[in-house]
Amino acid sequence: MSDRDNLHKEAMDVLKETSRTFFIPINLLPEKLKETVASAYLCMRAIDEIEDHPQLPLKTKNDLLLSVSQLLQTAFREEDLEKVLLPYKAQLPEVSLRLADWIKLCPTDITDNVLQATSTMAEGMAYWAEKEWKIKDEKDLDDYTYYVAGLVGVMLTDIWKWYDGTDTDKKLAIAFGRGLQSVNILRNYKEDGVRGVSFFPEGWTLEDMFQYAEKNLALAKIYLNDITSNEIRTFCSIPLELAFATLKALKEGKEKMSRASVTEVVNKVVNS
Repeated sequence: MSDRDNLHKEAMDVLKETSRTFFIPINLLPEKLKETVASAYLCMRAIDEIEDHPQLPLKTKNDLLLSVSQLLQTAFREEDLEKVLLPYKAQLPEVSLRLADWIKLCPTDITDNVLQATSTMAEGMAYWAEKEWKIKDEKDLDDYTYYVAGLVGVMLTDIWKWYDGTDTDKKLAIAFGRGLQSVNILRNYKEDGVRGVSFFPEGWTLEDMFQYAEKNLALAKIYLNDITSNEIRTFCSIPLELAFATLKALKEGKEKMSRASVTEVVNKVVNS
């Protein structure tokens, strides 16, 4: 097995450990697209784990995220990135410490797009960490969800175009990301409250956040209209349908979907 084959296998293993939800649709993609989306997703997940880390002080998060963001904007060496992350080896998970590996796995002719989106994400996350995620209004919520999830949509839109010419609307892609993130906020708001964080704008009720999620997920459905590739459409449909099903479960008072329900949704999308 070649070094690249080994790296591909390790990337899929880490992906499965860090996101069972996205592992499913990524694993269904054709090989070249699977490797590209997996590496791109892991780059962003590496950044996300820094922002979400429960032990790192806010100042450390801000400084580390900005350092990584700046490096990704330059023709950096692998050693430069490792030097920035090395002091946090004991705290950060594998997916973050191996950011350079995920970049290496990405095809060279799309790497710049992935690095630009990841750099912008890291910079935005640093800004919101510094603000202690204090969201005043819907404009703030739009800004926060753009950085942590809308940029995933932007990056994937670039990848679809690069892969087979699939041309999709980036504004709708951003709404797609916002919709998925707002479902996450609704699913985790009680746990967030325990650690003293709320991603709800000031004065917002649960119903307000449900409406925000539903508005953006409706735009995500429109995003799918431009996709004729069955593989890409299936990839996008799985998290979208899981998001709708999760919203339904939350409205029914359940904390999350059952594993059987997740499997049922995935099978319905794949076989449709």
